[in-house]
Amino acid sequence: MFKSVFAAAAALSMSAGAALAGPYVNIETNAGWVGDDYTSATTDLHVGFEGEAGNASYYIQAGPAIVAVDGEETDTQFSGKAGVGVPVSDALGVYGELSFLTADDDDDFGLGGKLGVKYNF
Repeated sequence: MFKSVFAAAAALSMSAGAALAGPYVNIETNAGWVGDDYTSATTDLHVGFEGEAGNASYYIQAGPAIVAVDGEETDTQFSGKAGVGVPVSDALGVYGELSFLTADDDDDFGLGGKLGVKYNF
């Protein structure tokens, strides 16, 4: 599945009228708690590219992910994400993102998705 995401993003970046502004580095940590109990954190160390195609903006990034689950040894996996944003009007835009995280067990391969609407006042 994630191969098609990267293929689509690569095709978009090479299509007519596409402007490539990358590369960039993005370091991001996502941590979780249940109440006051820390459960885990994943730190992404990504290299990516971003650009524009027509009036849409896009990005694609990937790299190692350091996974630290409370009470377990730290593990390194591979993660990535690709997204697109499209303005609907001067004040309204829509966006989407697909992400993945590998795992030692193929059954635990993680996929994620995000869709949103942003309104500027």
